[in-house]
Amino acid sequence: MRQVIVIGGGVIGLASAWWLLEAGFGVTLLESAPDVATGASFCNGGQLSYRYVAPLADAGVPFKALQWMLQSNGPLRFRPEADLRQWRWLAQFLAHCRADINRKTTIQLLELGELSRVAMAQLDMPKALFAWREAGKLVVYRSQKSLDAALARPDARNAREVLSAAGCVALEPALAAAEDALAGGIFNGGEAVADCHAFCEALAVRLAAHARFNGIVHAEASGFVCAGGQIRGLATSAGVMNADAFVLAAGIQSRTLAASAGIYLPLYPIKGYSLSAPIRATDLGPEISVTDFERKVLYARIGDQLRVAAMADIVGEDTRIDPQRVAALLRQVRATMPRAADYDQLSTWAGLRPATPGGAPIIGATRYPKLWLNVGHGALGFTLACGSARMLADAMSGKPAPPRS
Repeated sequence: MRQVIVIGGGVIGLASAWWLLEAGFGVTLLESAPDVATGASFCNGGQLSYRYVAPLADAGVPFKALQWMLQSNGPLRFRPEADLRQWRWLAQFLAHCRADINRKTTIQLLELGELSRVAMAQLDMPKALFAWREAGKLVVYRSQKSLDAALARPDARNAREVLSAAGCVALEPALAAAEDALAGGIFNGGEAVADCHAFCEALAVRLAAHARFNGIVHAEASGFVCAGGQIRGLATSAGVMNADAFVLAAGIQSRTLAASAGIYLPLYPIKGYSLSAPIRATDLGPEISVTDFERKVLYARIGDQLRVAAMADIVGEDTRIDPQRVAALLRQVRATMPRAADYDQLSTWAGLRPATPGGAPIIGATRYPKLWLNVGHGALGFTLACGSARMLADAMSGKPAPPRS
């Protein structure tokens, strides 16, 4: 039985570990934190958007980005770094800002999203453990131009429903205060929301009960030990670890670990914020997952909490919470859904989403036979985790990739 060390205890690493176990591998999970899912998986937006994806890199986005950066409360903030990785990633991002590339990436992500939806169902975990709700996803647009552009994108299984502004409010009354500002929306049924952190904790319990699981080692990886063109081990704070294969699924830390083996990963940490507020019996919280397209704000009911996720800050590996960014986001939330939750009992969080320039994750082999990748999922980590893990396990088992549609 081949032994694998999966590096990273977030949703991608945990899902990878499970599907590798099911494929017949022995698995050890390496996580630097005392608990699983304390990084980008901890308090994210919670949306599982299997049938709706919108890669950030697209035609017109560079001009929009300049506009956003000039807005004090805009969805994008940029802080230049004396780090070649930032500028190299930005150059690659700009090269991907073409309509034809965006369309290809969208199709790729929709295929992976459908695989993930099926894989999540096959996992067959009690969904009450992680506040799963399958209420659908409504994307609202504030301009007709944005709505028309969205309608020109590929539609997974012709499942979307186009709505007027009044139709959006009829479907989701929590949007009533914003009706006059909306041009319309697109609804996809079957989309879900859930608590990603709780999902990870439940999956960790399931891993622990698997006969081939060797346990979690809580130690920090510092780099691969390479000699003779081969990976000989992984240096960690617990000593050098070795296995028949390694899976790199450590979020943004993956780029530094890969670099220790001479591999460049085109990843950059896109910093995002989330707000969580309790929904009281008297509040008008959303029943449907809502995305405010132009403002790049996501709303989701997770259990008895309203989760709001937003912002794309290109500021390096900085997880500090900026009070000005939180205040700007809260103003937008209060204007859009003023009665949705108790905003006086707000909790805040910031995390780093490991993004590729084009928006598609990197899954598969490297030039080293022992090293495999499952990285770069950006804001879609929870959505794509199960499908990505299944793809990786199939590839490591020598199975052919599924046919492209």
